[in-house]
Amino acid sequence: MTPFGQRLAEAVTRKKNPVCVGIDPRANSLPEGLRPGSNADLESIVEAVQAFCFEVIDAVCDLVPVVKPQAAFFEELGPLGMVALHKTVRYASQRGLLVIMDAKRGDIGTTAAAYANAYLGSGSPGTTQYSPWGGDALTVNPYLGADTLEPFTQRCASSGSGLFVLVKTSNPGSSFFQDQKLQDGRTVSEKIADHVQALSHATRGELGYGDIGAVVGATYPKELEAMRQRMPSTWILIPGYGAQGGSAKDVKLGLDSRGLGAIVNSSRGIIFAYEQPKYQASTWTSAVRNATLDMIEALS
Repeated sequence: MTPFGQRLAEAVTRKKNPVCVGIDPRANSLPEGLRPGSNADLESIVEAVQAFCFEVIDAVCDLVPVVKPQAAFFEELGPLGMVALHKTVRYASQRGLLVIMDAKRGDIGTTAAAYANAYLGSGSPGTTQYSPWGGDALTVNPYLGADTLEPFTQRCASSGSGLFVLVKTSNPGSSFFQDQKLQDGRTVSEKIADHVQALSHATRGELGYGDIGAVVGATYPKELEAMRQRMPSTWILIPGYGAQGGSAKDVKLGLDSRGLGAIVNSSRGIIFAYEQPKYQASTWTSAVRNATLDMIEALS
């Protein structure tokens, strides 16, 4: 299989934009007609959530290269919710989208290997590439140490998958750990960035980017610009656009001159666009599509 970094570059080039649609379903925010009633049972709620996810995918699959389901919003619905996540990932893949599983896993040894085998890969059961979840990439937390990443990077090499390692996140409290200075003068996030860059450089493809990416938030544009320079071979997943305050001007700091090197995530701003007066349309999926088109134009 073509390695993830190259597949992502090809998908972004083909769709001519770096937009990533975050799939963060919340039952109480679903559009009229899908929203479960106050007395709905769990099975009905999950059915509504799954239908919503499928319709979002249908609305954007010809426009964007990648989607990012957030596992937490499925996990809170219990076992049925996890089945809905599985079906959502498979459906997105069938519709031609790359899928980043946003689960922020991070552990060591055989536990990390089990997470990696679970989430990363495709193919038929019994093959080395097979994964029951079938994700193209996975978000991971590196704060247990460099050995946290080893089982994941090994899985990426054997399955053609990718990672996005938390480096400088978009939340207001990220500076508490990530901006702390080390004895060598680097911050914690810079040290992680240097390690990620080394891993990605070793796997870089024809278009210059490797399989091991970084998460750097749009809410810290100066740091994003510095991280782009610090990690020239690394795909950057940029959260924080739109609802969290990151602008198109901010996120463009993560892109190279070809429009490659980063994917920009928007979740609420797209999937719940029908709640915004500017996107009132005949159907809620038209609002989702129009918000996606606006984001594409803003980043062009």
